[in-house]
Amino acid sequence: MGWFTVIAYLAAAGFSLTLAMKRDRLALEHTFWAISGAGLLFLAINKQLDLQSLLTAAGRCTAKLQGWYDMRRTVQIDFIMGLIALAVMGGAVGLWALRRTIRRIGIAFLGLVWITGFVLVRAVGFHDIDQLTGLQIASMRLNWVFELGGIAVFVLGCVIALSASRSSRSEL
Repeated sequence: MGWFTVIAYLAAAGFSLTLAMKRDRLALEHTFWAISGAGLLFLAINKQLDLQSLLTAAGRCTAKLQGWYDMRRTVQIDFIMGLIALAVMGGAVGLWALRRTIRRIGIAFLGLVWITGFVLVRAVGFHDIDQLTGLQIASMRLNWVFELGGIAVFVLGCVIALSASRSSRSEL
């Protein structure tokens, strides 16, 4: 399933970068698609290299060296809450900045916020969250459902945006 997720990220990045090329380079919408595409490309690479495990291991070593490893649960919860707050605030700022284009990018934006929130929470490596995402429902790990679900919502938004741009060109 790891390779399937990498391919899904690459496809989403491809859709996003295609949309970026179709937009005026000075428009906010172009910036949204370009940054989204670059971010999704990074996530595809990260999926293969498992950089979040490196981040978790570095955090664990730091906690042990600095003597607060026994308090890690409190720090992890605070960190997760901070990440969630950051994702919500980033989403709100993004919505405000892109408010004039929200009809064209709204679904993709929702998918991007979903993916970002999921990846940030997973990067923390909090044991209880790992147990939740490791649950299986009908032989599908919840982790896959969360991650691929966000990618699917983003791709759906891309397909809708591509369709809208094709139909507006055919009307000309």
